[in-house]
Amino acid sequence: MVSEPFQGVFDEGEQMAKVTSYGAASMVTGSCHLLEINSIKIMMDCGMIQGELWKSNYEPFGFDPSSIDYLILTHAHNDHIGRVPKLVKEGFRGEIIATEATLDIAYIMLLDSANLLQEEYETQLRKALRRGEEASVIEPLYTKEHVEQVFTHKIRRVKYDEILTIAPFLKLSLHNAGHIMGSAFVEINYEEESVVKTVVFSGDLGSKNRLLLNDLAPISHADTLFIESTYGDREHRALQASIQEFKDAVVSTLNDGGNIVIPSFALERTQEILWLLHQMHQEGLLHNCHVFLDSPLAIEATKIYQKYPAQMNQTVGLHVSLGDDPFAFPQLKHTPRRKDSMQINDVDKRTIIIAGSGMCTGGRVLHHLRQRIWNPKNAVIFVGFQVKGTLGRDIIDSEPFIRIYGEDIKVRAKIYTINGLSAHADRADMLAWIKHIGGLAMIHLIHGEVDKMELFKAYLKENVDSKVHIVKKAETIYL
Repeated sequence: MVSEPFQGVFDEGEQMAKVTSYGAASMVTGSCHLLEINSIKIMMDCGMIQGELWKSNYEPFGFDPSSIDYLILTHAHNDHIGRVPKLVKEGFRGEIIATEATLDIAYIMLLDSANLLQEEYETQLRKALRRGEEASVIEPLYTKEHVEQVFTHKIRRVKYDEILTIAPFLKLSLHNAGHIMGSAFVEINYEEESVVKTVVFSGDLGSKNRLLLNDLAPISHADTLFIESTYGDREHRALQASIQEFKDAVVSTLNDGGNIVIPSFALERTQEILWLLHQMHQEGLLHNCHVFLDSPLAIEATKIYQKYPAQMNQTVGLHVSLGDDPFAFPQLKHTPRRKDSMQINDVDKRTIIIAGSGMCTGGRVLHHLRQRIWNPKNAVIFVGFQVKGTLGRDIIDSEPFIRIYGEDIKVRAKIYTINGLSAHADRADMLAWIKHIGGLAMIHLIHGEVDKMELFKAYLKENVDSKVHIVKKAETIYL
């Protein structure tokens, strides 16, 4: 399908509000949207570009970082915060605004990102030295020192629905997006030629009836909406059916004497999996079984989740109030150290390994896949979206061989994809949310693969009266 020409870009005016998307425009990752209202410049997220276009992270920003007044972080996934240290490194000196939970999680996420960048740099340098090509190796995008600099900036920790007055003509607030702990969508109210207008940036929206968190908050009015569209082409399988699918995959593999590898994102998905396994333990389904949380980042993230019980839904919150840790059970062992991770290989059956990265682009999960994906008794359970160009995407696309650490490995393990556990809203969830927004004239689609965005655009045009546009990279849209 070919996108229709966008009719909503007007002639430039000196005072006209405008948005330029420098990332997550006609692609899923790299969220980076610049809102300019009069002389004020507000950036929504500054995320890492993942998948096939990862080298784009090293390219210059399409704007002057020192000119940005405010940086709003909608949540702490790497594709929304991963380039913040680079932004600071290259001159950003403005104020950072986010929820308290997002800032707590962002700190550990960015330190982990810096460590991975440093490790990759050192690996490539060693290889290049052997070839005499060390000058060709690119320095890390940023270091742990740059991450620390991020958190020496002026930072405003906000609560959901709190109204911040940025200028006499400009107010903003963050509302619960129901995606991960601390996630928010951003409502901005501004006055232009004596008319009050509202623009909303969705960040990532959560699906309804989440396992852990309270649902996405409604919004009653907006003139313009910039909305993610990761799953704009489909509706997730019902949550209870997905939970049963997950449990069946685990039980059948364990009964066959096999091992299970779950490539999992450290935020939200890992905590949801731990909660499901907690329930399975209570149901007597994990007897004579070993469960390893083999991700230092996920271990730290889980501690932060335990810090904010008020953001949990009623079911999980009740367990917490009764002193029951929803993320712990007798079979579970944390393996923060590398040597602990290596010892998992000594357990040869009835083992569940939760490890990062969630898209299999690095981290300890690669070691576990290399050891186990060739064995038909074993299983790999994917519980999150896999971007094109990642090893995870190759596996779910049924590639017969995968390459790990220079070795081609036959894929014989059973592969499960549990889409109903997605932290992202599907098209029905997004439509229901949009339909509650009064006065919505324009919807701009961001954060999605182009083919899926085209389908979502057609779906919205059939169901809402608003105009719908797919945003292109570096396109400026006048509001």
